[in-house]
Amino acid sequence: MGDYFKRVSSLTPTKFWINNVTIKEANMAIEAGAVGCTQNPSYTWKMLNHPTDSYIAKEKLAKILSEEPDDNMVIKTLQRSLVDDIAKIFLPMYEQSNGKDGYVSIQGDPFHEDLDTIISSAHFNREAGKNIMVKVPVTEEGLKAIAILAAEGIPINATECMAVRQVLDVCDVYVEAIKHTKAPAPLYFSLITGIFDQYLHAEVKEKHIDICPDILWQAGLCIAKKVDALIRERNYPVGFIGGGARGLHHFTEMVGCAASITINWIGTADKLIEQNGPVVSRFNQPVPFSVEDELIEKLDTFRKAYFINGIRPSEYEDFGPVVLFRSSFETSWSHTLSYIAEQRSQMKMR
Repeated sequence: MGDYFKRVSSLTPTKFWINNVTIKEANMAIEAGAVGCTQNPSYTWKMLNHPTDSYIAKEKLAKILSEEPDDNMVIKTLQRSLVDDIAKIFLPMYEQSNGKDGYVSIQGDPFHEDLDTIISSAHFNREAGKNIMVKVPVTEEGLKAIAILAAEGIPINATECMAVRQVLDVCDVYVEAIKHTKAPAPLYFSLITGIFDQYLHAEVKEKHIDICPDILWQAGLCIAKKVDALIRERNYPVGFIGGGARGLHHFTEMVGCAASITINWIGTADKLIEQNGPVVSRFNQPVPFSVEDELIEKLDTFRKAYFINGIRPSEYEDFGPVVLFRSSFETSWSHTLSYIAEQRSQMKMR
């Protein structure tokens, strides 16, 4: 196995995290240099349909169905159990690093993201293990939840960040929440640059916007570089996760940033390992002003994401790139609930 990710972490401040993995992939990722893991609401559906590991999820589901009458609790319990399997693999790393590395994050029901549900879901999922990091969407309700959970000392992955303002709001809320805490639990924010880029590409195509492809592909990177500069300038005590990769460049162009970049094993991590290329700190190369100017001039979505006052907290939940990201979770969650209902029906017929 190539040592690309180990060279990245030894030569730069960039860390490798892995996303939505099977048990086998988690072990391979750790061997390759991964120091953390993100799992999202699509994970349960993925595991129920996995070509080799679906039996694990199906055996767990059968047991949970026999004990739990509420399908909504079944899916939450199944998800937590599957993520717990991965958390146990990362637990030795967490313990050996004294809680610096080895976190595995989990996010709840994407259809119910009100304050009370987020809090109860976070408490439920934290029971899976001490290296569980709860994912909270950065919406108005999510920001309220982050304040409460941070004050309680629960590790947080503030996710669904697409705009600079979202990240700054998260950081301000976190700093206020922990100001009387002696040993605060960590907070990471996840800037989903890959999904942001995917949304912009679709918008450009749909609206027939005339913009150079070589400029368009740098949009998410522009947001990431501005966020990084502001975080360092304001000295926020938070971690940076880059996510939503839709190509190898969503990792390689972030190399050099003091961030953890989470990517899928198949199609991204495995290809970078196979290529085993040189480590180049591209992130610190400034984006040309002409690139930023064209993105600002032609793309309203980019303007909202780029400028600090481009979007308000009340708009976060319905911001186009956020809706795109959440919709994939909602689809998988719905499929899983339908499958659970089918399995329960079949059990009653036996």
